[in-house]
Amino acid sequence: MAKIKSAYFCQSCGYESAKWLGKCPSCNEWNSFVEEVIQKPGNSVPEWKGSGALSKVAKPSSIHEITYKEESRWVSPDAEFNRVLGGGIVPGSLVLIGGEPGIGKSTLMLQLALQLKMKKILYVSGEESEHQIKMRAERLSPQTLPKDKNGVFILTETSTQNIFKQIEILEPGLVVIDSIQTLHSAHIESTPGSVSQVRECTAELMRFAKETSTPVFLIGHITKDGSIAGPKILEHMVDTVLQFEGDRHHVYRILRAVKNRFGSASELGIYEMQGAGLREVSNPSEILLSQRDEELTGITISAMLEGVRPMLIETQALVSPSAYGTPQRSATGFDTRRMNMLLAVLEKRCGFRLSAKDVFLNIAGGLRVEDPAVDLGIIVAIISSHEDIAVSSKTCFAAEVGLSGEVRAVNRIEHRIAEAEKLGFERIYISKYNKKGLDLSKYSIKVETASKIEDVFASLFG
Repeated sequence: MAKIKSAYFCQSCGYESAKWLGKCPSCNEWNSFVEEVIQKPGNSVPEWKGSGALSKVAKPSSIHEITYKEESRWVSPDAEFNRVLGGGIVPGSLVLIGGEPGIGKSTLMLQLALQLKMKKILYVSGEESEHQIKMRAERLSPQTLPKDKNGVFILTETSTQNIFKQIEILEPGLVVIDSIQTLHSAHIESTPGSVSQVRECTAELMRFAKETSTPVFLIGHITKDGSIAGPKILEHMVDTVLQFEGDRHHVYRILRAVKNRFGSASELGIYEMQGAGLREVSNPSEILLSQRDEELTGITISAMLEGVRPMLIETQALVSPSAYGTPQRSATGFDTRRMNMLLAVLEKRCGFRLSAKDVFLNIAGGLRVEDPAVDLGIIVAIISSHEDIAVSSKTCFAAEVGLSGEVRAVNRIEHRIAEAEKLGFERIYISKYNKKGLDLSKYSIKVETASKIEDVFASLFG
Protein backbone atom coordinates (compact mmCIF):
# COMPACT_ATOMS: atom_id res chain seq x y z
CA MET A 1 0.00 0.00 0.00
CA ALA A 2 1.40 3.38 -1.02
CA LYS A 3 2.17 5.89 1.67
CA ILE A 4 -0.08 8.92 1.97
CA LYS A 5 1.88 12.10 1.38
CA SER A 6 1.14 15.32 3.21
CA ALA A 7 2.64 18.77 3.44
CA TYR A 8 2.03 22.06 5.21
CA PHE A 9 0.65 24.99 3.23
CA CYS A 10 0.38 28.67 4.14
CA GLN A 11 -3.28 29.62 3.88
CA SER A 12 -2.30 33.18 3.03
CA CYS A 13 0.18 32.81 0.15
CA GLY A 14 0.33 29.08 -0.63
CA TYR A 15 3.93 28.52 0.50
CA GLU A 16 4.66 24.78 0.91
CA SER A 17 6.75 23.31 3.71
CA ALA A 18 7.61 19.75 4.74
CA LYS A 19 7.01 20.62 8.41
CA TRP A 20 4.90 23.05 10.40
CA LEU A 21 6.27 26.59 10.76
CA GLY A 22 5.06 29.30 13.09
CA LYS A 23 5.88 32.12 10.67
CA CYS A 24 5.64 31.92 6.89
CA PRO A 25 9.03 32.80 5.31
CA SER A 26 7.26 34.06 2.16
CA CYS A 27 4.52 36.43 3.42
CA ASN A 28 5.55 36.68 7.13
CA GLU A 29 2.10 35.64 8.38
CA TRP A 30 1.93 33.90 11.77
CA ASN A 31 0.08 30.62 12.45
CA SER A 32 -1.05 30.24 8.84
CA PHE A 33 0.27 26.72 8.11
CA VAL A 34 -2.22 23.86 7.79
CA GLU A 35 -1.43 20.23 7.04
CA GLU A 36 -3.05 18.87 3.90
CA VAL A 37 -2.90 15.52 2.15
CA ILE A 38 -1.42 16.07 -1.31
CA GLN A 39 -1.71 12.57 -2.82
CA LYS A 40 -4.11 9.68 -2.42
CA PRO A 41 -2.85 6.10 -2.10
CA GLY A 42 -2.15 4.47 -5.44
CA ASN A 43 -1.49 5.97 -8.84
CA SER A 44 -3.40 9.07 -9.78
CA VAL A 45 -3.97 10.45 -13.25
CA PRO A 46 -4.97 13.94 -14.35
CA GLU A 47 -8.70 14.62 -14.30
CA TRP A 48 -8.70 15.99 -17.84
CA LYS A 49 -7.41 13.34 -20.25
CA GLY A 50 -6.78 15.05 -23.59
CA SER A 51 -6.51 12.81 -26.64
CA GLY A 52 -3.37 14.02 -28.29
CA ALA A 53 -1.88 16.90 -26.36
CA LEU A 54 -0.75 14.81 -23.39
CA SER A 55 1.14 12.33 -25.61
CA LYS A 56 3.23 14.95 -27.35
CA VAL A 57 6.84 15.38 -26.31
CA ALA A 58 7.93 19.01 -26.18
CA LYS A 59 11.12 19.85 -28.06
CA PRO A 60 13.03 23.15 -28.11
CA SER A 61 12.51 25.32 -31.19
CA SER A 62 14.47 28.26 -32.52
CA ILE A 63 12.63 31.53 -32.03
CA HIS A 64 13.10 32.27 -35.76
CA GLU A 65 11.34 29.02 -36.72
CA ILE A 66 8.24 29.69 -34.63
CA THR A 67 5.28 30.90 -36.67
CA TYR A 68 1.98 32.15 -35.37
CA LYS A 69 -1.16 33.82 -36.57
CA GLU A 70 -3.09 36.66 -35.00
CA GLU A 71 -5.28 35.38 -32.18
CA SER A 72 -8.91 35.43 -33.22
CA ARG A 73 -11.29 36.71 -30.58
CA TRP A 74 -14.97 36.24 -29.94
CA VAL A 75 -16.60 39.63 -29.78
CA SER A 76 -19.45 39.57 -27.29
CA PRO A 77 -22.45 41.96 -27.42
CA ASP A 78 -21.11 43.54 -24.21
CA ALA A 79 -18.78 46.34 -25.39
CA GLU A 80 -17.55 47.12 -21.86
CA PHE A 81 -16.58 43.48 -21.29
CA ASN A 82 -14.76 43.38 -24.64
CA ARG A 83 -12.81 46.52 -23.76
CA VAL A 84 -11.60 45.14 -20.43
CA LEU A 85 -10.53 41.83 -22.02
CA GLY A 86 -8.56 43.68 -24.70
CA GLY A 87 -10.97 43.33 -27.63
CA GLY A 88 -12.91 40.13 -26.98
CA ILE A 89 -12.72 36.59 -25.61
CA VAL A 90 -9.57 34.70 -26.61
CA PRO A 91 -10.09 30.95 -27.32
CA GLY A 92 -8.31 28.81 -24.76
CA SER A 93 -7.98 31.62 -22.23
CA LEU A 94 -8.48 31.16 -18.49
CA VAL A 95 -10.10 34.23 -16.91
CA LEU A 96 -10.56 34.78 -13.16
CA ILE A 97 -13.22 37.24 -11.92
CA GLY A 98 -13.14 38.31 -8.27
CA GLY A 99 -15.32 40.60 -6.22
CA GLU A 100 -17.26 41.08 -2.99
CA PRO A 101 -20.31 38.93 -2.20
CA GLY A 102 -23.43 40.29 -3.86
CA ILE A 103 -21.56 42.72 -6.13
CA GLY A 104 -22.88 41.00 -9.29
CA LYS A 105 -20.21 38.51 -10.46
CA SER A 106 -22.68 35.69 -11.13
CA THR A 107 -25.14 38.12 -12.72
CA LEU A 108 -22.43 39.43 -15.06
CA MET A 109 -21.36 35.94 -16.21
CA LEU A 110 -24.92 34.61 -16.61
CA GLN A 111 -25.86 37.72 -18.56
CA LEU A 112 -22.82 37.23 -20.81
CA ALA A 113 -23.72 33.55 -21.33
CA LEU A 114 -27.26 34.46 -22.37
CA GLN A 115 -25.96 37.04 -24.84
CA LEU A 116 -23.43 34.74 -26.56
CA LYS A 117 -25.66 32.77 -28.91
CA MET A 118 -23.08 31.40 -31.35
CA LYS A 119 -21.72 28.72 -29.00
CA LYS A 120 -22.85 26.10 -26.52
CA ILE A 121 -22.15 27.44 -23.05
CA LEU A 122 -21.88 25.35 -19.90
CA TYR A 123 -22.57 27.23 -16.67
CA VAL A 124 -21.32 25.17 -13.71
CA SER A 125 -22.57 26.30 -10.32
CA GLY A 126 -21.49 24.91 -6.98
CA GLU A 127 -23.40 27.50 -4.96
CA GLU A 128 -26.91 27.68 -6.47
CA SER A 129 -29.52 25.22 -7.65
CA GLU A 130 -30.80 24.98 -11.22
CA HIS A 131 -34.09 26.62 -10.22
CA GLN A 132 -32.32 29.63 -8.71
CA ILE A 133 -30.25 30.16 -11.85
CA LYS A 134 -33.33 29.81 -14.08
CA MET A 135 -35.18 32.42 -11.99
CA ARG A 136 -32.30 34.87 -12.35
CA ALA A 137 -32.03 34.18 -16.10
CA GLU A 138 -35.72 34.99 -16.59
CA ARG A 139 -35.27 38.19 -14.61
CA LEU A 140 -32.27 39.23 -16.72
CA SER A 141 -33.69 38.53 -20.18
CA PRO A 142 -37.02 36.72 -20.20
CA GLN A 143 -37.61 37.20 -23.93
CA THR A 144 -34.09 36.32 -25.08
CA LEU A 145 -33.61 32.93 -23.41
CA PRO A 146 -31.91 30.64 -25.97
CA LYS A 147 -34.31 28.17 -27.59
CA ASP A 148 -31.90 26.41 -29.97
CA LYS A 149 -29.28 23.73 -29.39
CA ASN A 150 -26.54 26.36 -29.11
CA GLY A 151 -27.85 27.63 -25.81
CA VAL A 152 -26.90 27.79 -22.14
CA PHE A 153 -26.64 24.54 -20.19
CA ILE A 154 -26.71 24.56 -16.38
CA LEU A 155 -24.80 22.02 -14.28
CA THR A 156 -24.89 22.04 -10.48
CA GLU A 157 -21.79 20.05 -9.55
CA THR A 158 -18.65 20.49 -7.46
CA SER A 159 -16.59 17.41 -8.44
CA THR A 160 -14.14 18.11 -11.26
CA GLN A 161 -14.32 14.46 -12.32
CA ASN A 162 -18.08 14.68 -12.97
CA ILE A 163 -17.73 18.12 -14.56
CA PHE A 164 -15.21 16.87 -17.13
CA LYS A 165 -17.42 13.86 -17.93
CA GLN A 166 -20.27 16.22 -18.81
CA ILE A 167 -17.90 18.47 -20.78
CA GLU A 168 -16.83 15.48 -22.92
CA ILE A 169 -20.48 14.69 -23.66
CA LEU A 170 -21.68 18.26 -24.28
CA GLU A 171 -18.52 19.71 -25.95
CA PRO A 172 -19.30 23.34 -25.01
CA GLY A 173 -17.66 26.33 -26.65
CA LEU A 174 -17.32 28.21 -23.34
CA VAL A 175 -17.33 27.14 -19.68
CA VAL A 176 -18.21 29.25 -16.63
CA ILE A 177 -17.27 27.99 -13.13
CA ASP A 178 -19.15 29.56 -10.21
CA SER A 179 -17.04 29.41 -8.13
CA ILE A 180 -13.55 27.91 -8.11
CA GLN A 181 -13.53 27.74 -4.28
CA THR A 182 -16.45 25.26 -4.32
CA LEU A 183 -14.78 22.69 -6.60
CA HIS A 184 -12.88 19.69 -5.36
CA SER A 185 -10.68 17.11 -7.05
CA ALA A 186 -10.75 13.42 -6.08
CA HIS A 187 -6.94 13.34 -6.11
CA ILE A 188 -6.55 15.79 -3.22
CA GLU A 189 -7.59 14.82 0.31
CA SER A 190 -8.56 18.24 1.60
CA THR A 191 -11.67 20.38 1.87
CA PRO A 192 -12.95 22.54 -1.04
CA GLY A 193 -11.48 26.02 -0.94
CA SER A 194 -8.16 24.94 0.57
CA VAL A 195 -4.87 25.93 -1.04
CA SER A 196 -4.16 22.53 -2.57
CA GLN A 197 -7.72 22.03 -3.86
CA VAL A 198 -7.90 25.47 -5.50
CA ARG A 199 -4.50 24.97 -7.09
CA GLU A 200 -5.26 21.46 -8.39
CA CYS A 201 -8.73 22.32 -9.75
CA THR A 202 -7.36 25.39 -11.51
CA ALA A 203 -4.51 23.34 -13.01
CA GLU A 204 -6.99 20.79 -14.39
CA LEU A 205 -9.18 23.52 -15.90
CA MET A 206 -6.09 25.20 -17.38
CA ARG A 207 -5.05 21.94 -19.08
CA PHE A 208 -8.56 21.56 -20.48
CA ALA A 209 -8.67 25.16 -21.76
CA LYS A 210 -5.27 25.01 -23.47
CA GLU A 211 -5.75 21.58 -25.06
CA THR A 212 -9.26 22.25 -26.43
CA SER A 213 -8.99 26.04 -27.08
CA THR A 214 -12.11 26.49 -24.96
CA PRO A 215 -12.28 29.71 -22.92
CA VAL A 216 -12.97 29.14 -19.23
CA PHE A 217 -14.22 31.81 -16.81
CA LEU A 218 -13.65 31.26 -13.09
CA ILE A 219 -15.56 33.22 -10.46
CA GLY A 220 -13.50 33.64 -7.30
CA HIS A 221 -14.20 34.76 -3.74
CA ILE A 222 -12.23 37.52 -2.04
CA THR A 223 -10.92 37.89 1.50
CA LYS A 224 -11.88 40.62 3.96
CA ASP A 225 -8.97 42.82 2.80
CA GLY A 226 -10.18 42.70 -0.82
CA SER A 227 -7.66 40.26 -2.33
CA ILE A 228 -8.75 37.11 -4.17
CA ALA A 229 -9.11 34.17 -1.78
CA GLY A 230 -6.77 31.24 -2.12
CA PRO A 231 -3.07 31.03 -2.91
CA LYS A 232 -1.38 33.81 -4.86
CA ILE A 233 -0.35 31.20 -7.41
CA LEU A 234 -3.99 31.16 -8.56
CA GLU A 235 -3.57 34.63 -10.06
CA HIS A 236 -0.25 33.60 -11.64
CA MET A 237 -1.77 30.53 -13.32
CA VAL A 238 -4.67 32.25 -15.10
CA ASP A 239 -4.32 34.42 -18.21
CA THR A 240 -6.52 37.29 -17.04
CA VAL A 241 -7.58 38.57 -13.62
CA LEU A 242 -10.62 40.86 -13.49
CA GLN A 243 -11.80 42.67 -10.36
CA PHE A 244 -15.51 43.50 -10.13
CA GLU A 245 -15.86 46.27 -7.58
CA GLY A 246 -18.13 49.03 -6.40
CA ASP A 247 -20.26 50.06 -3.46
CA ARG A 248 -23.38 47.93 -3.08
CA HIS A 249 -25.23 51.08 -1.96
CA HIS A 250 -24.42 52.71 -5.34
CA VAL A 251 -25.86 51.56 -8.65
CA TYR A 252 -22.55 51.68 -10.52
CA ARG A 253 -20.13 48.76 -10.80
CA ILE A 254 -16.59 48.81 -12.16
CA LEU A 255 -14.92 45.90 -13.95
CA ARG A 256 -11.16 46.42 -13.75
CA ALA A 257 -8.38 44.37 -15.40
CA VAL A 258 -5.65 43.57 -12.87
CA LYS A 259 -3.70 41.19 -15.12
CA ASN A 260 -4.18 40.52 -18.84
CA ARG A 261 -1.89 38.50 -21.10
CA PHE A 262 -3.91 39.46 -24.18
CA GLY A 263 -4.35 43.20 -23.70
CA SER A 264 -3.87 46.21 -21.47
CA ALA A 265 -3.94 45.61 -17.72
CA SER A 266 -5.24 49.11 -17.00
CA GLU A 267 -8.61 48.99 -18.76
CA LEU A 268 -11.90 49.62 -17.03
CA GLY A 269 -15.57 48.97 -17.77
CA ILE A 270 -18.52 50.62 -16.02
CA TYR A 271 -21.96 49.08 -15.47
CA GLU A 272 -25.16 50.24 -13.87
CA MET A 273 -26.98 47.71 -11.69
CA GLN A 274 -30.69 47.66 -12.50
CA GLY A 275 -33.58 45.39 -11.65
CA ALA A 276 -33.17 43.57 -14.98
CA GLY A 277 -29.41 43.13 -14.64
CA LEU A 278 -26.30 45.10 -15.52
CA ARG A 279 -26.47 47.87 -18.11
CA GLU A 280 -23.37 49.06 -19.95
CA VAL A 281 -22.39 52.69 -19.38
CA SER A 282 -20.84 53.83 -22.65
CA ASN A 283 -20.19 57.43 -21.55
CA PRO A 284 -19.13 57.37 -17.88
CA SER A 285 -18.32 61.09 -17.78
CA GLU A 286 -22.00 62.01 -17.97
CA ILE A 287 -22.98 59.85 -14.99
CA LEU A 288 -20.01 60.91 -12.86
CA LEU A 289 -20.87 64.61 -13.15
CA SER A 290 -23.79 65.87 -11.10
CA GLN A 291 -26.29 68.24 -12.64
CA ARG A 292 -26.17 71.42 -10.54
CA ASP A 293 -28.63 74.30 -10.70
CA GLU A 294 -26.24 76.66 -8.90
CA GLU A 295 -22.51 76.98 -8.29
CA LEU A 296 -21.39 75.29 -5.07
CA THR A 297 -18.13 75.70 -3.20
CA GLY A 298 -15.68 72.85 -2.82
CA ILE A 299 -16.61 71.13 -6.10
CA THR A 300 -14.32 70.82 -9.13
CA ILE A 301 -14.13 68.64 -12.24
CA SER A 302 -10.94 66.71 -13.10
CA ALA A 303 -10.00 64.96 -16.34
CA MET A 304 -8.55 61.53 -15.57
CA LEU A 305 -7.54 58.44 -17.54
CA GLU A 306 -8.30 54.80 -16.81
CA GLY A 307 -6.08 52.90 -19.20
CA VAL A 308 -6.63 54.70 -22.49
CA ARG A 309 -10.13 55.83 -21.55
CA PRO A 310 -10.58 59.51 -20.64
CA MET A 311 -13.21 60.36 -18.01
CA LEU A 312 -14.31 63.50 -16.23
CA ILE A 313 -15.02 63.04 -12.54
CA GLU A 314 -16.34 65.30 -9.82
CA THR A 315 -14.14 65.92 -6.77
CA GLN A 316 -15.81 67.26 -3.64
CA ALA A 317 -14.02 68.80 -0.67
CA LEU A 318 -15.25 70.15 2.66
CA VAL A 319 -13.01 72.24 4.93
CA SER A 320 -14.36 73.29 8.32
CA PRO A 321 -12.94 74.36 11.71
CA SER A 322 -12.02 71.40 13.88
CA ALA A 323 -14.47 70.91 16.74
CA TYR A 324 -12.06 68.59 18.58
CA GLY A 325 -8.40 68.76 19.43
CA THR A 326 -7.13 66.69 16.51
CA PRO A 327 -8.25 67.69 12.99
CA GLN A 328 -9.88 64.95 10.96
CA ARG A 329 -8.56 63.87 7.55
CA SER A 330 -10.86 61.62 5.52
CA ALA A 331 -10.84 60.69 1.83
CA THR A 332 -13.29 58.48 -0.05
CA GLY A 333 -12.09 57.17 -3.41
CA PHE A 334 -8.65 58.80 -3.05
CA ASP A 335 -5.43 57.93 -1.21
CA THR A 336 -5.50 59.65 2.19
CA ARG A 337 -1.71 59.82 2.33
CA ARG A 338 -1.58 61.67 -0.97
CA MET A 339 -4.28 64.06 0.25
CA ASN A 340 -2.17 64.80 3.34
CA MET A 341 0.79 65.48 1.06
CA LEU A 342 -1.26 67.99 -0.97
CA LEU A 343 -2.41 69.68 2.25
CA ALA A 344 1.23 69.99 3.34
CA VAL A 345 2.08 71.62 -0.02
CA LEU A 346 -0.73 74.16 0.48
CA GLU A 347 0.56 74.95 3.98
CA LYS A 348 4.23 75.21 3.09
CA ARG A 349 4.16 76.76 -0.40
CA CYS A 350 0.97 78.82 -0.39
CA GLY A 351 0.54 79.83 3.25
CA PHE A 352 -2.95 78.39 3.80
CA ARG A 353 -3.44 77.45 7.45
CA LEU A 354 -5.19 74.10 7.26
CA SER A 355 -3.54 72.37 10.22
CA ALA A 356 -6.44 73.27 12.53
CA LYS A 357 -9.17 72.42 9.97
CA ASP A 358 -11.10 69.23 9.27
CA VAL A 359 -10.69 68.21 5.64
CA PHE A 360 -13.03 65.73 3.95
CA LEU A 361 -12.60 64.60 0.35
CA ASN A 362 -14.95 62.57 -1.82
CA ILE A 363 -14.76 61.26 -5.38
CA ALA A 364 -18.34 61.25 -6.66
CA GLY A 365 -19.84 58.08 -8.15
CA GLY A 366 -18.03 55.57 -5.94
CA LEU A 367 -14.87 55.53 -8.10
CA ARG A 368 -11.39 54.82 -6.79
CA VAL A 369 -8.93 57.25 -8.44
CA GLU A 370 -5.17 56.75 -8.74
CA ASP A 371 -4.40 59.06 -11.67
CA PRO A 372 -2.11 61.91 -10.45
CA ALA A 373 -3.81 64.26 -12.93
CA VAL A 374 -6.59 64.85 -10.39
CA ASP A 375 -4.16 66.59 -7.98
CA LEU A 376 -4.83 70.08 -9.30
CA GLY A 377 -8.61 69.63 -9.19
CA ILE A 378 -8.41 68.36 -5.60
CA ILE A 379 -6.37 71.25 -4.22
CA VAL A 380 -8.60 73.77 -6.03
CA ALA A 381 -11.66 72.09 -4.47
CA ILE A 382 -10.02 72.29 -1.02
CA ILE A 383 -9.21 76.01 -1.39
CA SER A 384 -12.66 76.67 -2.87
CA SER A 385 -14.24 75.24 0.28
CA HIS A 386 -11.70 76.96 2.55
CA GLU A 387 -12.25 80.41 1.00
CA ASP A 388 -15.97 79.78 0.34
CA ILE A 389 -15.59 80.76 -3.33
CA ALA A 390 -17.27 78.62 -5.99
CA VAL A 391 -15.48 77.42 -9.13
CA SER A 392 -17.36 77.52 -12.42
CA SER A 393 -18.97 74.22 -13.39
CA LYS A 394 -17.68 74.78 -16.93
CA THR A 395 -14.04 74.63 -15.77
CA CYS A 396 -12.00 71.44 -15.38
CA PHE A 397 -8.42 70.54 -14.39
CA ALA A 398 -5.79 68.05 -15.57
CA ALA A 399 -2.37 68.36 -13.92
CA GLU A 400 -0.18 66.79 -11.26
CA VAL A 401 1.09 68.84 -8.31
CA GLY A 402 4.67 68.44 -7.07
CA LEU A 403 6.07 68.94 -3.57
CA SER A 404 7.48 72.34 -4.47
CA GLY A 405 4.05 73.54 -5.61
CA GLU A 406 4.78 73.22 -9.33
CA VAL A 407 2.12 72.14 -11.81
CA ARG A 408 3.50 69.09 -13.57
CA ALA A 409 2.63 67.67 -16.99
CA VAL A 410 0.52 64.51 -17.42
CA ASN A 411 0.30 62.02 -20.28
CA ARG A 412 -2.30 61.90 -23.07
CA ILE A 413 -3.34 65.50 -22.53
CA GLU A 414 -4.99 65.62 -25.98
CA HIS A 415 -7.48 62.92 -24.97
CA ARG A 416 -8.35 64.79 -21.78
CA ILE A 417 -8.89 68.09 -23.59
CA ALA A 418 -11.02 66.40 -26.27
CA GLU A 419 -13.22 64.74 -23.63
CA ALA A 420 -13.76 68.05 -21.83
CA GLU A 421 -14.59 69.77 -25.10
CA LYS A 422 -17.06 67.03 -26.07
CA LEU A 423 -18.97 67.51 -22.80
CA GLY A 424 -19.30 71.26 -23.29
CA PHE A 425 -16.64 72.61 -20.89
CA GLU A 426 -15.38 76.11 -21.64
CA ARG A 427 -12.00 76.11 -19.90
CA ILE A 428 -9.37 73.57 -18.79
CA TYR A 429 -6.24 74.16 -16.70
CA ILE A 430 -3.12 72.17 -17.60
CA SER A 431 0.62 72.42 -16.99
CA LYS A 432 2.52 74.78 -19.25
CA TYR A 433 4.94 71.91 -19.95
CA ASN A 434 2.08 70.05 -21.66
CA LYS A 435 1.74 72.91 -24.14
CA LYS A 436 4.90 71.81 -25.98
CA GLY A 437 3.88 70.24 -29.29
CA LEU A 438 0.16 70.79 -28.57
CA ASP A 439 -1.94 72.37 -31.35
CA LEU A 440 -4.47 74.50 -29.46
CA SER A 441 -6.05 75.88 -32.63
CA LYS A 442 -8.05 72.69 -33.19
CA TYR A 443 -9.88 73.00 -29.85
CA SER A 444 -12.79 75.32 -29.17
CA ILE A 445 -12.25 75.00 -25.41
CA LYS A 446 -9.98 77.60 -23.79
CA VAL A 447 -6.77 75.98 -22.53
CA GLU A 448 -5.15 77.74 -19.55
CA THR A 449 -1.54 76.86 -18.68
CA ALA A 450 0.31 77.36 -15.40
CA SER A 451 3.67 76.42 -13.92
CA LYS A 452 2.76 76.97 -10.22
CA ILE A 453 -0.42 76.44 -8.26
CA GLU A 454 -0.32 80.09 -7.16
CA ASP A 455 -0.93 81.06 -10.81
CA VAL A 456 -4.06 78.87 -10.87
CA PHE A 457 -5.34 80.38 -7.61
CA ALA A 458 -4.72 83.91 -8.89
CA SER A 459 -6.68 83.18 -12.06
CA LEU A 460 -9.62 81.57 -10.24
CA PHE A 461 -9.90 83.45 -6.97
CA GLY A 462 -8.07 86.72 -7.70
